[in-house]
Amino acid sequence: MLQTMTIASRESLEEEAALVRSDAIPRAEYPRPQFVRADWLCLNGEWEFTIDGSEGAEPSAFNTIGFDRTITVPFAPESRLSGVVATGFLEAVWYRRTVEVPTTWDGRRVLLNFQACDYDTSVWVNGSLVGSHRGGFTPFSFDISDAVAADRLATIVVRARDENAVIQPRGKQSRRAENYEAFYTRSTGIWQTVWMEPVSATRLERPRITPDLDAGTFQFDLNLTGHASGATVDVIVRDHEREVARCSTGIIGALGATTVVQIPKDRRIAWSPKNPHLYDIEFIVRDGDRVLDRVSSYSGLRSIAIEGKRVLLNGESLFQRLVLDQGWYPDGLMTAPTEAALVADIELAMSAGFNGARLHQKVFEERYLYHADRLGYLVWGEFADWGARENGRQIPTATFITQWIEAVNRDYSHPSIIGWCPLNETFEPLTENITVLDDVTNGMYYATKAIDRTRPVLDASGYSHRVEGADVYDSHSYEQNPVAFAEQMAGLAEGHPFVNNAEDGTEWSISYAGQPYFCSEFGGIWWSATESASTGSWGYGEAPLTVDEWYQRAEGLFEVLLSDPSMFGYCFTQLTDVFQEKNGIFTFDREPKFDLGRIRALHSRPAAIEAGPIHPATLDPDE
Repeated sequence: MLQTMTIASRESLEEEAALVRSDAIPRAEYPRPQFVRADWLCLNGEWEFTIDGSEGAEPSAFNTIGFDRTITVPFAPESRLSGVVATGFLEAVWYRRTVEVPTTWDGRRVLLNFQACDYDTSVWVNGSLVGSHRGGFTPFSFDISDAVAADRLATIVVRARDENAVIQPRGKQSRRAENYEAFYTRSTGIWQTVWMEPVSATRLERPRITPDLDAGTFQFDLNLTGHASGATVDVIVRDHEREVARCSTGIIGALGATTVVQIPKDRRIAWSPKNPHLYDIEFIVRDGDRVLDRVSSYSGLRSIAIEGKRVLLNGESLFQRLVLDQGWYPDGLMTAPTEAALVADIELAMSAGFNGARLHQKVFEERYLYHADRLGYLVWGEFADWGARENGRQIPTATFITQWIEAVNRDYSHPSIIGWCPLNETFEPLTENITVLDDVTNGMYYATKAIDRTRPVLDASGYSHRVEGADVYDSHSYEQNPVAFAEQMAGLAEGHPFVNNAEDGTEWSISYAGQPYFCSEFGGIWWSATESASTGSWGYGEAPLTVDEWYQRAEGLFEVLLSDPSMFGYCFTQLTDVFQEKNGIFTFDREPKFDLGRIRALHSRPAAIEAGPIHPATLDPDE
């Protein structure tokens, strides 16, 4: 069964989600809620599948080998929900499915879209190679119009190579045969929605939407594919179906166009966690009187700024009470089993008193960010850079920059994203020679700044800070003793904060330069009522002997950071247990391990930095 839907507005996204929850097709919600076209065809469900021991021969080889099983897309073959549950090293996997293109799409081009496929993907349609993509966390599309046969049938063959020996960004996927410590079951191949959509030859590319709260404007950066000689774009902004502003561009040329829409003062409502107000936006591409493309989107009117050591949202200091969210599920691995599971994770974090999350070592799917936008949940976007270590050294490559740029471009317009983090815990000592890590860190940082001047960028979370004058600075500490933790963090006011250097004193980072600072990983308190180290459980430090000891330890750690007038936020590890890692507030099945009211009480008081302006520390005591 194929899932076809017509999406008319952002409100209909929720109506459509309700319709498909009981459908036989898994994860059949519209996958791209901030860039919506009306017609689409969901290709999730049963596909032919095989595991390729030859690491990916050309597709003609399968005329004799054949596809020996089926798989449920969009779940990775290692997951239970896929129906395959092959948890070994899958160097290459193949998918095949025949689809009939709807007759109502006649006269339009057909795009085949993959929201994510890990890692090196090639796609054939009716025997013709239509395209390839490298990277396991970002979407890609191929125009398959010319490959579709006259009878409208498209036989789609997908090969995904995921070679374990290759240096690539893997996030938390284990490179051992087994899970261990903070590394989890691998995900190979398709792990997000596959779908098709009909489009005009001249159509809108994904616009960049930049809010300016002070001016009351949205700026739209617009580009077209297949330029028509007289193509223009109408931009219409609505608030609860009432039109509040519109504009029309001139003819958009090969370099695109930028236009600004001003919201009337009496209709300006700031987006914030307390009031996550969203404006609906419609883009209409015209060639004279003829409509070529029509796209629905949305955004929030809000601002982010740095003032001294504070990070401001809408001009006010809002302490960032973040939780580390890995985004893994027992039955779906990196893929949420249902739409409701995405919403539930945000609501669980909010119920424990957190106002946001570090989306850790994974580029989360767009549906998650949509719910963060509408629920007012603050998030830091992060790249899944782990997996690039050989012989103890971090060896990222230029493709890290390319893949990260794809992620930033995809997510730029989401109001819930309040910061970017390209790298995490790179553990590379400073040397006299420029290392690959230096090049890639600087490349990822400055690429992010070139794309986005509206959000702070953290060059690397914890450990190897490499960029002079980066927007923010941070550290990670899993010190479990609150007194020792306070001693660690005590130097921030004097401009000498805790920096992640090696135990032998080897320096990993450039010096702190007085910018906003936060402890972006702490806690990680090991707790399981039923498991211990002897049964494979893992966490940081020594596990508390009682649950009351857990509360006391957590309260002490929270209090250190809340009391520091120079700390703009924190990130507590972590939202849920993940497999053997037992340091979550919730179990891996999302059951609460603690009294959530008591956890909220531990860290709900105002933070010291919210009391007034904090200016950069003077690094030279004689000045």
